[in-house]
Amino acid sequence: MQSVQVVEVAPRDGLQNERAILPTEAKLELITALAATGVRRIEVTSFVSQARVPQLADSEALCARLPRGRVSWIGLVLNERGLDRAIRAGVDEVNVVVVATNRFSERNQGVSTAGAIAAWERMAVRATQAGLRTTVTIAAAFGCPFEGEVAPERVAAVLRQCVQAQPDEVALADTIGVGVPAGVRALADVAADAAPGIPLRWHFHNTRNTGYANAITAVERGAAALDASAGGIGGCPFAPAATGNIATEDLLYLLHRSGVQTGMSLPALEPATSLLAGALGTPVPGLLSRAGPFPG
Repeated sequence: MQSVQVVEVAPRDGLQNERAILPTEAKLELITALAATGVRRIEVTSFVSQARVPQLADSEALCARLPRGRVSWIGLVLNERGLDRAIRAGVDEVNVVVVATNRFSERNQGVSTAGAIAAWERMAVRATQAGLRTTVTIAAAFGCPFEGEVAPERVAAVLRQCVQAQPDEVALADTIGVGVPAGVRALADVAADAAPGIPLRWHFHNTRNTGYANAITAVERGAAALDASAGGIGGCPFAPAATGNIATEDLLYLLHRSGVQTGMSLPALEPATSLLAGALGTPVPGLLSRAGPFPG
């Protein structure tokens, strides 16, 4: 039976674009509930400017209280200052972002794409020396809010440069939710050529209601991992009109009913989703929490 790993990103990509700022204690309660689902990797926070992303200002305090051993904790970093913080905080993995377009890269990280690639290469060496697993994410791989369409050839060129630093994993991100299955297939071909043998992870948003079609297409093309956010919350705060990730519970329903194993329990997600909606004070975008599973 086919299998794929689901990486839970609600504590990071989910919460970073929500108006509510959850206290550390509430985040720990959510993370504990998520860990009970059987998920083995959780992107728990990002080590970025606290002024720009106040929702994640407690990164160090949160990491200091994480239970160790069963879940691999991932921290997102954009630069070497963030990597310094991630190493000190004791995360197990770092996810380093390289944006495929210059204008978005400058908005997101204050450097061009070439500058971000150079920073990634330095960070890859340092992170490996510190014993951390590394992922490089090519953001805006399907489209850019400032430059429009992103050609697969552009993604290929960026990816070829990034894999020279030997990441443990490559991720392709539809940061603003413009991708469709044809684009997934095209980028899967790009990755097979530019990053052969490196596990491929995908990050989809459901902004235009194509996220789940993209996810199942990625699985059909041999995805090693898929990102998802409990409740379907979140998005990039630096991308105009950004909306939520694909919802973990909706994705699990799709995968499990399609015969794809994840190692996670769909019923165990219900308490986490309810907890999240209560903490945010608003219903979550995911649909399974409203309709319920089938069979019931």
